[in-house]
Amino acid sequence: MTLLHETKELLASITHAEKAKRLRGVAHNLADTFPGIESDPLICGGEPVIVRTRIPVWVLVQAGYLGMSEAEILQAYPVLQAEDLTNVWAFYRCHRDEIDQQIRANGAA
Repeated sequence: MTLLHETKELLASITHAEKAKRLRGVAHNLADTFPGIESDPLICGGEPVIVRTRIPVWVLVQAGYLGMSEAEILQAYPVLQAEDLTNVWAFYRCHRDEIDQQIRANGAA
């Protein structure tokens, strides 16, 4: 039996109130999780990047600071999808100081 199957069986056996409590706990654990953004010390020195690419979040944020529209960013980086930019903006809202520091450290400010 897979873990997912076991989880489904367990969820079926608990009350709605218990499910709601577990859901709140899961949501809290995922609050600082950004799909499509990863940090790996072996990729770009550990700076957050778009998965499938080596494009750092700070580069895209800086492009926005410089006045590029989302359409222009997507045209300049054809490997990106609109969803990637949505993830970048959400990540930036939660990690503004870190990304702004990376922009300064890379001489882009």
